[in-house]
Amino acid sequence: MKTHIIRIGNSQGIRIPKILLEQSHLGTEVELEVEDEKIVIRSASRPRHGWGEKFRLMAECCDDKMTDYDLSGQSEWDKDEWEW
Repeated sequence: MKTHIIRIGNSQGIRIPKILLEQSHLGTEVELEVEDEKIVIRSASRPRHGWGEKFRLMAECCDDKMTDYDLSGQSEWDKDEWEW
C-alpha cells in the first residue's frame, strides 16, 4: 500500500489506514526506530509488564529469598569485611 508523507506543523507524517492499524494491533502509543534505512513502528513497550506473574512464579518455587543474607539480616560482606 502506498501513501504520501504530509506536513503536520513543523513535522511530517503519514496517515495509516484503519485496516493496517487493526491488523497490526497498534495502540495509541508507539515506538519508532530506524533499522536498515527503514522506519519501524512498534507498540510501545510497558516497563515491568508481566513482573507480577514472574514474582508469583518465583514465590511458588521458593526462589524469592535474599541470596546473601542469613537469618540475622547481615550479609557475608557485613560480617567479614565491615569494620565497626
